[in-house]
Amino acid sequence: MNDKFEAIIRALVGKTGEQDPLTSIDIVHQFRPEETTPESAIRNLNSAFLISLCGLSHPFYSHAEHFIKALGKQQYLKDSVDFYRDGLALVREEIKKRYAGDTDFRENLDKLYDWIKKPENLSRHIETLDMVWRVLFPEGVSLFEDRVQNIEALRKKRSIRIHGLNPDPIQEPAKEILFTSNVLLTLPLSAMRIDDLALSDTLKQRLKQVKKERQLYWYDHPIPIGVDPDKNEVIYGLRGLDEAIAFEKERGTVEKDTKVHCVLSVSVTHEGLQDVAKACLEEMFKDVNGLHNLRIYALTESDTLRLVNEVLMPAAGHFFGLEDDSLLHEIIGVDGEYGRHYSLLKAIAAFWQVFLDPRIRATFKIDLDQVFPQHELVKESGLSALEHFKTPLWGAQGEDEDGKRVELGMIAGALVNREDISRSLFTPDIIFPDESIKGDEWIFFSRLPQALSTEAEMMTRYGDGLLNGHDRCIQRIHVTGGTCGILVRSLRRHRPFTPGFIGRAEDQAYILSVLSQESTGNLRYVHKDGLIMRHDKDAFAVEAIRSAKTGKLIGDYVRILMFSHYAEALPWPVEKTKHCIDPFTGCFVSHIPFTVVYLRLALQGALYFNEGKPKEGFELLQMGTTRLHRIIKELGKTPDSLKERYMAEKKAWNAYYDILDRIEDGLEETDPFTLDMKEKTERWIKDCEIDLQTDPGL
Repeated sequence: MNDKFEAIIRALVGKTGEQDPLTSIDIVHQFRPEETTPESAIRNLNSAFLISLCGLSHPFYSHAEHFIKALGKQQYLKDSVDFYRDGLALVREEIKKRYAGDTDFRENLDKLYDWIKKPENLSRHIETLDMVWRVLFPEGVSLFEDRVQNIEALRKKRSIRIHGLNPDPIQEPAKEILFTSNVLLTLPLSAMRIDDLALSDTLKQRLKQVKKERQLYWYDHPIPIGVDPDKNEVIYGLRGLDEAIAFEKERGTVEKDTKVHCVLSVSVTHEGLQDVAKACLEEMFKDVNGLHNLRIYALTESDTLRLVNEVLMPAAGHFFGLEDDSLLHEIIGVDGEYGRHYSLLKAIAAFWQVFLDPRIRATFKIDLDQVFPQHELVKESGLSALEHFKTPLWGAQGEDEDGKRVELGMIAGALVNREDISRSLFTPDIIFPDESIKGDEWIFFSRLPQALSTEAEMMTRYGDGLLNGHDRCIQRIHVTGGTCGILVRSLRRHRPFTPGFIGRAEDQAYILSVLSQESTGNLRYVHKDGLIMRHDKDAFAVEAIRSAKTGKLIGDYVRILMFSHYAEALPWPVEKTKHCIDPFTGCFVSHIPFTVVYLRLALQGALYFNEGKPKEGFELLQMGTTRLHRIIKELGKTPDSLKERYMAEKKAWNAYYDILDRIEDGLEETDPFTLDMKEKTERWIKDCEIDLQTDPGL
């Protein structure tokens, strides 16, 4: 079997007769051991890895094997060499195991092998691509061939027969919805002198101390403290939300004196920033001309630690005799992987309803590079942003195409890019790519199912046909980090969460924890047509996007590893998960994740070198081998490591919601203990509120 797989790799990265490599990369041209610069060394190592995967019949196989062995003696590259050595073993073992245990995989690999034996076949681009994808990326098969049919098929799969609309939908969104978002903060840019920043002297001194610390957490493009206001995502996003509420007041949908509550999780890169993050935010807002329609609360890791210690743990001990606080500390927080703050920003709405304001019936998350384009919303959808939330579809009951009962307790909107909105509010933010793929796109090409899902799910408009929004609607699997929400009653009933080990696509992962709960009715997102936010990232943070490109690529590889192993950890079969979440979200759940990730990294690195971008290639391979190796080794510690973490976090979230239930009962009975907890919570949230009116200092 390995001979067949090796032949496939040779077709991908080597000439077959007169036929060029499928990926447009002839890897032999990049294997030049005589070049010994650090950049050349990692290029050669990457090339040797791909040549080794081609097998003994490759003319450079023994040279590649000898090179890897010799390079392993160089201490500065030992980690990278170990990564590739482990990869050779992992890929071969994974393919061998899948070939032996999966009839469909074996048949598809055999057919692909027979196909590539005839070089003339390889010029038949789409047929060859589909045959390769049946082995490596089955979610993409045939998606190039009939776009309209594929869109209709996915809409049918996502269709929900409505049995009953929500009899008590949201009536006053400004008062009943808790808006949330996440802020990522880091130290000032290296080019900035802290003393030159418009910050208080006390804060400057603290930042100088923090600068000496080791960085603990890494995010795609955190906001540097001291960045210009016009490049500050926090100011941009909250100003946009404030203006959206002002529009609602002028429209008459919100009372003039109403202030919308917005909770921010504030994740930081250095531990020392935890205690000064709130002061930094207040400094940012000093020169902003008021956010008169909002009340903003910032939750840092220090704040969540205080919440656990002063409220949740005393309640857990009082009601359930729980004394071990490790579980609650694990899930209640904002620093670390993205899944941690994402789950908190959902769960905080239930806490808010019980402790602070029983009027809160839902939460809705926005990203701070997105705004509600109110004029376009009213013009093209007939409703303002807040009016969309009043739909009785949110909270409706229904049945999916498999006959399973569903509760549409979550809601999802869509995005339009800033540069496209002049064409139409309903312009998809991800468009179908053309067929001229290269490099690692032969292994994995998520943009294609993403474009399909964007058209089929996000761009659906209800009308007079079958999908009318009364008898039938669309459920959403593909959601974005912002523009989605959940009713508190559904939150407290189903208790969904994204595990803290998920560091990419935390929004897509949220539903997986409750994907199959037939006994209570599966929790699902309802698609609300016309609920669209304008995505403005390119308008003010182009440099941040550019600088984050490599990290984002690696994060995409991590996503495949984590989603694939997470799906194995869930208490229902992987195939059941795949059936529900394919093609886009599901394409990250692979049956051969190590193979896909190693090939993606190696081919993307090789493509950079092939295109004359050695700096990008070096950065990707250096960063990728380090970060991915650590994760791969962690996944290999025990077969059920993620399952154990998933079950532990599920237990902790159950404890969290059980505490809220008991507190709610106690408050109704005016129980002294619960009243004391309520007072502590009110003091806590007051300390978390951002002062938008005064110069805060420290």
